[in-house]
Amino acid sequence: MAIVTISRGSFSGGVAVAEAVAQRLGVPCISREVVRDAAAASGVDEGSLLATLEEPPRFWEKTPGRISAHLNLVRTALLQRADGHDFVYHGYAGHLLLSGIPHVLRVRVIASEAYRVETAMHERGMSEKEATRYVRKLNVQLRKWTEFLYGVDWQDPSLYDAVFRVDRVGVEGTAETIVRMTGLPPFQPTDESRKALSDLHLSSVVWSALTGDARTRAANVRVAADGGDVFITGSADNARTLDAIGEVAGQVPGVTHVDNQVGIGGHWQW
Repeated sequence: MAIVTISRGSFSGGVAVAEAVAQRLGVPCISREVVRDAAAASGVDEGSLLATLEEPPRFWEKTPGRISAHLNLVRTALLQRADGHDFVYHGYAGHLLLSGIPHVLRVRVIASEAYRVETAMHERGMSEKEATRYVRKLNVQLRKWTEFLYGVDWQDPSLYDAVFRVDRVGVEGTAETIVRMTGLPPFQPTDESRKALSDLHLSSVVWSALTGDARTRAANVRVAADGGDVFITGSADNARTLDAIGEVAGQVPGVTHVDNQVGIGGHWQW
């Protein structure tokens, strides 16, 4: 059965859809739990992780190394939950964090502005004018932040396998259709898709180990995995860091070989 990710705008009905799908499939419905998992595993403050995921930084606060590290910590926690288990995930760009895994069903849930404004008025006790301003502000913020984090427009339909308009189809109709889609052949786990998930998980764990170790934290690296073989590219600021990269990566459970292609020169700004 497929892992389901649901991308949703605020007040679009996406949470209700996710919960309905999870109930029908008999699997967990998760969202912020992965942030708690990431914080517990890494020792990074949960509030700091949430700020990275939810709050676009001011231009002088943009620190790509820290942002990338935080995103990877959340991805690692999400992949840990995906290891042998199905679930429905909503929020925090799951369709992008789990990219490259064929048996992930990527869904986007949308609704008209009028629907979202009415929902905001009901849930937040806002006037129509306040709710309209708030919903539009959230739209702009989410679009800009997704472009900054991932270089994509989150409204691009090509990022998803299906897009549902809840105010037309309804929560129950949307959920029922998604459940039926999980049974389609393209979303069934295969040996290839399981390997893709395992490789992404291992590369994420190695990257987390590198960003969590004081000796390698400042290095600008990218990690890929193929089975137990790990390939690391990028740059380090000195030979000591370069040597430590191979040592730290090699100690990660599941790693059988490290191909360290990191060069000297350049580092992340934390």
